[in-house]
Amino acid sequence: MELSLFNILDILGTMAFAISGALAAMDRKLDLFGIFIIAFVTAIGGGTIRDALMGNTPVAWMENATYVYLIGAVTIFAIIFRNKINYLKTSLFLFDTIGLGVFTITGVETGVANNLDPIISIAIGAMTGTFGGVVRDILCNEIPVIFRREIYATACIVGGLAFVILHRIGVNTDIIYIVTSLTVIIIRLLVVKYKISLPSYHLLQNN
Repeated sequence: MELSLFNILDILGTMAFAISGALAAMDRKLDLFGIFIIAFVTAIGGGTIRDALMGNTPVAWMENATYVYLIGAVTIFAIIFRNKINYLKTSLFLFDTIGLGVFTITGVETGVANNLDPIISIAIGAMTGTFGGVVRDILCNEIPVIFRREIYATACIVGGLAFVILHRIGVNTDIIYIVTSLTVIIIRLLVVKYKISLPSYHLLQNN
């Protein structure tokens, strides 16, 4: 695998989401098989839907077994050092946020590289960033974060918009990757820290 910044970020996103999935599974007290399955689908969910929508089949993890071995190794690491993680929910949020930011980039970049309309590229980025977490939450019997009042997919959309704008004005690609991922991550950190959320249907009804 060529070690471009894009591929490095894709690997980092895969690792972050694998740990996120493993932590979520351990939090739900699943067995070892369940932990590996949740970690795997969390890590490859967003990339799989991205590749399938773009017609890039077989999808990345099927063509390159490195992803499978990487997810397995990261999951084993998370299991072994689970007792070193003092704040499980904080760790889960952190790794989920990193994965969200990084995978948003890979999705938007794929759309832009294929000359798709900017809105479609941003949508691909949002789906790539959020789909793994959606599958994880559903399998863990949780309401996916994307469907709650938390600002989640919105952070991906803002990051994707930043990507498209910076690309249009000719900013260096590596800088675009860094700015986009940091935009998504910082938005997620800020909205959780300051409890910023979108209005729910119940609140809209009351108004």
